[in-house]
Amino acid sequence: MSGGEVAGILVAVFWAILVSFIALVLVRLAQTLKATTKLVAEVSEQAVPLLADASATVRSANTQLARVDSIAADVQEVTANASALSSTVSSAFGGPLVKVAAFGYGVRRAIGRKAEPAPKATVFVGRTAPDLPSARRGSRRTRGKG
Repeated sequence: MSGGEVAGILVAVFWAILVSFIALVLVRLAQTLKATTKLVAEVSEQAVPLLADASATVRSANTQLARVDSIAADVQEVTANASALSSTVSSAFGGPLVKVAAFGYGVRRAIGRKAEPAPKATVFVGRTAPDLPSARRGSRRTRGKG
């Protein structure tokens, strides 16, 4: 065997090892692609029903939100009506009710004063009228007239 034949055998062995390695890599890649394809198919089978359920849930939530929105609008309208009614009642009955309460208070005070017994006359020995305080002399106080 000459040097060229040995070199040719070495190159052939090298190519055989290289082809075997590439074949092994391709076989592993094919197995990985089969497993990936199977996994994607399983995920698709499970994802489609989940997406359908999620879509139905979103539609139901939108329906409920529309109902809540209408309820909130009704509550706002009721609140506005209650506020208007409160201000109407306050303006219609507020003034006259205060006047009736003041009248009732005045009547109670007047009845209370008539029911009080008259003060007894007190005699102070050794004192004359100018020595007594002005409230005991029976002087009248003037209200608001200075």
